[in-house]
Amino acid sequence: MSENTVEHLYHKVERLAQLCEQLQADNTQLQSREELLLSERSRLLEKNELARVRVDSMIRHLKSLQQSAAG
Repeated sequence: MSENTVEHLYHKVERLAQLCEQLQADNTQLQSREELLLSERSRLLEKNELARVRVDSMIRHLKSLQQSAAG
């Protein structure tokens, strides 16, 4: 194997190692982002459920007011 070939392989391995490090960093960043988004989704689902319960309560209250005014 010539010295040029070995040097070429060395540079390829170096580049591969750099890519692996970058991919690991990207993966860590994506995992953190996923956790944040899942947490936000959960919070929004809770707020949505709370709003639904409040709207249902208001509708029941308005219906009861309507029935007592009619009756």
